[in-house]
Amino acid sequence: MTHRTIQRRITGRPSRDGAGVSLLRSVGQSPGTRIDPFLMLDCFFNENPDDYLAGFPAHPHRGFETVTYMLDGQMRHRDHLGNEAVLGSGGVQWMTAGRGVIHEEMPEQEEGLMRGFQLWINLPAAEKMIPARYQEFAAEEITNIEDSQTGARVKLIAGDITLNGQTYSGPVSGISRAPLMLDLRLPANTTFSVPLQDDRAGFVYLFEGSAQLDDAGLNLHEAAELGEGELIQLQAGPEGAALLLLAAQPINEPIAQYGPFVMNTPEEIDQAINDYRNGTLV
Repeated sequence: MTHRTIQRRITGRPSRDGAGVSLLRSVGQSPGTRIDPFLMLDCFFNENPDDYLAGFPAHPHRGFETVTYMLDGQMRHRDHLGNEAVLGSGGVQWMTAGRGVIHEEMPEQEEGLMRGFQLWINLPAAEKMIPARYQEFAAEEITNIEDSQTGARVKLIAGDITLNGQTYSGPVSGISRAPLMLDLRLPANTTFSVPLQDDRAGFVYLFEGSAQLDDAGLNLHEAAELGEGELIQLQAGPEGAALLLLAAQPINEPIAQYGPFVMNTPEEIDQAINDYRNGTLV
């Protein structure tokens, strides 16, 4: 198998979103830093309540999927579909905005650490106007795998992987682009390999410890875009490593984006804005 190497590095940059939540944005900090079909990846990790209490008040989306993965803390989700739940540590919500959704995500805590990720994944033109859909899974509902050979722990959120001859599936289902989303925890000085179809684009994001991808060092809070190949080989450093691995089928279509609307043409963006103003987005 051909090993995937680092094709490009996208360093996380400090930013603010929502009503002032402090975060690091890597993928999607500019149009040139998208990794088709991934539009954006934000990492938030705040112990100061002033950096997260304002949260993400009600706002619209159209034309893509949003994923919130909580590592630590609690966030309450509400949307126009009537969904409401508290997303706790280790939980994930996967929202297909499609034609339109209006939702909010607000902290369900007034102190302590809040840490996690928000990911945006594009939809192809044929699916941009499908009905909105919401999925949420608590930590205990996510597929957890421990590799007996290396001690590596894998949280499989979406997609399928085969490890040591056994195939596993994540709980998120019925979504576009056949995405793979893994939270990998590697013990110190171990090597761990993940097979990946050669038609998938993606990246690795190191958020704790130190690691290498096929002998090239990874930097903390950097999206390392993957080159071509069928195998991802990771080596953890002396303190171990925690990483996200994300991959999916590219779309290869033009992108027109205006804030929370992601379509294919400027005219479709104008329509989304008008629909939101007129109360017909959803």
